Amino acid sequence: MLTPNKTNPSVGLMGFGAFGRLIARHLRPHCRLLAFDPALPADTAAGGIIAAAPAEIAACDIVILAVPVAALSEAIATLRPHLRAGAIVVDVGSVKIGPAATMLAELPDHVEIVGTHPLFGPQSGRDGIAGLKIAICPIRGPSAWRIAAFLRRTLGLKVIITTPEAHDREAALVQGLTHLIAKILVRMEPLPRRMTTASFDLLMRATEMVRHDSPGVFMAIEQANPHARPVRDRFFALAEEMRAHLDDDRRQVREEARSEALQPG
Repeated sequence: MLTPNKTNPSVGLMGFGAFGRLIARHLRPHCRLLAFDPALPADTAAGGIIAAAPAEIAACDIVILAVPVAALSEAIATLRPHLRAGAIVVDVGSVKIGPAATMLAELPDHVEIVGTHPLFGPQSGRDGIAGLKIAICPIRGPSAWRIAAFLRRTLGLKVIITTPEAHDREAALVQGLTHLIAKILVRMEPLPRRMTTASFDLLMRATEMVRHDSPGVFMAIEQANPHARPVRDRFFALAEEMRAHLDDDRRQVREEARSEALQPG
């Protein structure tokens, strides 16, 4: 999340959880990186990341809000008095309509705002992120295009420029169903691991990619996205239709068998 016209920009990470650490790993060679998190490891500086106070994070050229969607307002309130004019504030949340509105309403007018959603996580990105996708939502200011160019040319990401509305509409299907099905499958364990088909193995691989996501990520995907509930309702309605269809077929088979048995021999 850098502007390539700066030789050594400062980037402040507000939040250093699993995804914050993934961001740091890939940005560290390209900037001066500072991070704040109440649980920040004491040896962070040894890895090329400077443990900093929120005021120092806010003074950076680029500020990345790597916090849960539910904590966005609190993070903004902490940083707002210290944000410098011309800074670029970037979020990385799984939903975009609500966070975009929050940032526009609560960030000062003198900062630029870019919404992003890396369409991968610590599990899917653990072996590298080149070739993976990221959604970019320009919200305020022109820097979204320079950030997109850096992500594409330097980090090798596939960049999708979109709007918060279009993002959430598609994410309700893409993420909402994936995480929902994965949660249900985990609840059905133990599942077969030996005698499996290729399609089942792919299903298990998808489940493993999101199994260890924080509860906050799941709740944001399913509850903070206004398009998620209609998709979820339709999925369950179609599942109920399929169950009714299968029950009717089974009932019909039993009735046909009974009818044949009653036929005179």
